[in-house]
Amino acid sequence: MIGVYDYTVILTYLSTCSGLLGIIFTMTEVGHPYCGTLFLMISGLLDGFDGKVARTKQNRTDLEKRFGIQIDSLSDLICFGILPATIGIAQLRVNGRLPELSLTDKQIPNHMGLLVLLISIAVFYVLSALIRLAYFNSTTEERAEEAKIKGKEYFTGMPVTVAALVFPLTLVVHWFVRADLTMFYFWVLFIMSLLFIGNFKVPKPNIKQFIGIFFVGLVEFVAVIFILFFS
Repeated sequence: MIGVYDYTVILTYLSTCSGLLGIIFTMTEVGHPYCGTLFLMISGLLDGFDGKVARTKQNRTDLEKRFGIQIDSLSDLICFGILPATIGIAQLRVNGRLPELSLTDKQIPNHMGLLVLLISIAVFYVLSALIRLAYFNSTTEERAEEAKIKGKEYFTGMPVTVAALVFPLTLVVHWFVRADLTMFYFWVLFIMSLLFIGNFKVPKPNIKQFIGIFFVGLVEFVAVIFILFFS
């Protein structure tokens, strides 16, 4: 079989499966946007450790390294590109912002304008994530040289994995304030799209910052679990 199947990529594969499950549960009647949010955070947790696990293997071949980089970006597109967009679309259905319309409904022009706008934002978000990830992969060598010179690694633009923190927080606030923040969610999608492809530097987090990010994610995870199963 083609591909790599050792422990260095197992977390990436699991993250992909989590993202796909999130899309399925979010976009079908059996699920809810918060189900997708839960899987989004699981994918974020797995993605946070997959690179660290991969680097523990000594003497990785060039093929294994290149495969790991490519499969990680493809997984990120699913989990942090497509899944957040589908969560937004699912909110429209659940919150009744876009009710089902018949072909003879006179309100179609009014609803269609809003629908086109929101879907366009969702498409732009996924496209921005795709462009960012492709750029990230195509500048691997340049970034490695820059890190050697400056002694510190930087991201260009906002990493797509930030979606695993930003969008769950949006939905948690949505629940606690008891207000319909569906439109706000789409504005966050749009802003994140611009940040993905922005030409600015973001330092990679150190160990202390990573622990802080992990703690914030854990609090959000517990909040979503509470909302799903105990509210």
